Formats: sequence, C-alpha cells, structure tokens
Amino acid sequence: QVRLTESGGGSVQAGGSLKLSCTSSGYIAYMAFFRRAPGQAREAVAAASPGGVVVLYADSVKGRFTVSRDKNTAFLQMNDLKPEDTAMYYCAAGSPGDNYKLHEWGYNNWGQGTQVTVSS
Repeated sequence: QVRLTESGGGSVQAGGSLKLSCTSSGYIAYMAFFRRAPGQAREAVAAASPGGVVVLYADSVKGRFTVSRDKNTAFLQMNDLKPEDTAMYYCAAGSPGDNYKLHEWGYNNWGQGTQVTVSS
C-alpha cells in the first residue's frame, strides 16, 4: 500500500488547460487517472507504466490529454478541455494485469480526488 497525494484541479473555460499531479509515497508500477462525473460511473482516463514507457488513453481524451511519469509522480496534462471533462479526477496506482490497465479493478491504491470543472 502507498499513499497518493493529488494536486492541480480547478476551474477553466472550454479550450483551456490544467495539469494534475499525483505523487506516491513509495514505488509503484502503474499509475493512472480516473474520473467520475456526477451521476456517472468512474471511468479510466489514462495510465502510465514506470518511466512512462507505456502510456494508455481512453478514446475520449486521446490527442488532448498527456500522461507522464517522473519516478513516483504522475502528471496528467489536459489541453483543449471540454465541459464534458468536468468530473472529480482520481489518481490510482497498482500492478494491473494486461486487461486491467484502464480498469479500476487493476488498482488498489487511490488518491483523494481533485475537482476539474470546465465551463462553456
């Protein structure tokens, strides 16, 4: 078990950018970002292997979001934000199997969440 500390949420207008950070208290394999909009299920956004060698994205954010790693810190650069990106964003960490790198079942460490609000 590790402790995850998130930062970087906020409010922006559509087309704007935000950068989320997540730092782990110890070594962890994969780090990922998930989000949950009001009334919706939690969904994966992006995941990164150690060193960011492998990065994966949900189709809805490809080309707009970039995930990266620096040792035990993961970053999610979010560009061209849209109102539908509004959600609570959670950092996750774990050792997911091949089919679970973009699934919450693959992660057993979770951050406290940070709110991202995009206005039109």
